[in-house]
Amino acid sequence: MKKPNILIVMTDHQRADTVLPDNPCIMPNVKKLATEGLSFTEVYPPMAHCSPARASFMTGLYPTRTGVWNNVSNEYAINHGMYQGVKTWSQDLREAGYELAYCGKWHVSARDDQTPKNYGWRELSPYKGTLKRGGSSWERIRATADDPDPDGEDMINVPGYDSHSLYGEAEVGFASDEQTTRLALEEIPKLAVGEKSWVLFVGWNAPHTPYRAEKEYLDMYDPTDTELPPSYYDDMSDKPDYYRKLRQNVFDRLGENGAKEAIRHFRAVCTKIDDNFGLIMSALDDTGQVDDTLVLFCSDHGDYVGEHGLFHKQVPAFLGAYRVPAIIRWPNGLKNPGRTEDRFVSLADFAPTFLDLAGVETDRYFTGNSLVPFLNDATPEDWREEMCTQCEGTEQMFTQRMVVTREYKYVYNGFGRDELYDLVNDPHEMKNLDEDSAYNDIKRDLVRRMWRFAYQEQDRLGSTQYIMVNTAPWGPKEAFRDDAGKNLPAAHPKEFQRA
Repeated sequence: MKKPNILIVMTDHQRADTVLPDNPCIMPNVKKLATEGLSFTEVYPPMAHCSPARASFMTGLYPTRTGVWNNVSNEYAINHGMYQGVKTWSQDLREAGYELAYCGKWHVSARDDQTPKNYGWRELSPYKGTLKRGGSSWERIRATADDPDPDGEDMINVPGYDSHSLYGEAEVGFASDEQTTRLALEEIPKLAVGEKSWVLFVGWNAPHTPYRAEKEYLDMYDPTDTELPPSYYDDMSDKPDYYRKLRQNVFDRLGENGAKEAIRHFRAVCTKIDDNFGLIMSALDDTGQVDDTLVLFCSDHGDYVGEHGLFHKQVPAFLGAYRVPAIIRWPNGLKNPGRTEDRFVSLADFAPTFLDLAGVETDRYFTGNSLVPFLNDATPEDWREEMCTQCEGTEQMFTQRMVVTREYKYVYNGFGRDELYDLVNDPHEMKNLDEDSAYNDIKRDLVRRMWRFAYQEQDRLGSTQYIMVNTAPWGPKEAFRDDAGKNLPAAHPKEFQRA
């Protein structure tokens, strides 16, 4: 029996709420996919940053096991690629006889020996590493020190830094995405005539900043209808100092009108994404392989898009940057289409899912778990009850871990004040309860879950016992204690996979 074809479309910086039925984003093609498929509404990357998220998607592992902690394309990266010996699901499917084709963004590694072709893919256009050497930039900075800052509502001018444009109108939003779309449209009919099952990965850069959209898409959104998110007026006085400094020094320079325009441009870019996605779906329809093809529309991480006055992603651990869309359609393999699933899902779950669909058996460890039971309209009894994340910062290095449950979210910030939010009564994460002693039992439970996941994933955060970094409210021994404070029996890390 022929295994299903797999078509993956991954965007960059796209929030989960953009594909919801009542969201202002005009995305009819993606929203139609949801009515024909299965929408996962609580999908998280291991960190809200491109490379760690994409490495987890490709391997089914978290950063502690991939070695990809931050964006690999700059000199601050802990590693410029994955650990040697880490295997991707694409290699497994290639070995199982699948034909694999890749076009668009990779950003898993900056190493020349870790491009898509090294992991089983046929590259539709040559992919090169993107390591940016920063040493020579001092001369560029010196040479441009007297240049005037560009004007414009879209510009963010922080004294002494390069100016940044957050949004704007353009004849073509992302030229590279247009090329990627063209390559995908040319490749789909070629894959369809072959005898092998196939996988096509389409990686778009949009809606990554700067949000640049064509006029026809901007005209679809009335500026007077654009509202700021409820958390925009959060002064963040109870948040880590870094969060407040980032807002005040950088994004407050936009002003309210600039923030609204940025939101409007972001939505316009999402609509352009939807049009290109519609072209991809039409090309697949023309091949007659719709029923046998699993289509996944997803993103690597989200974007604050004005939440708490912020844009972009990375260290502030607000859920707008951590929730991503993930919709699966597969007419011949999905039971009861049109469903939504709100169980916690990780980008690391897709690797074991693809192996499961391809009938590939392996005994190697995965952080993630197969989503196939959900495709069959079943929920595993032991599915995770919380979502944990891992962050070791960006260009300035921050240590952060997060635990999310249905009711609460706890963030351990090694660089500053911790965070605790009541997600039921405070869904916009406005009030930090970390210093409220009435929530100590809840916080301790979440810290225990954090350490159990750290043990499961062999996170070096817990094995570091240097006194100068012992700043969590309870230390890693909590992983092995029950509610009464008694030690739990020794166990393999997998015991805590679904604590």
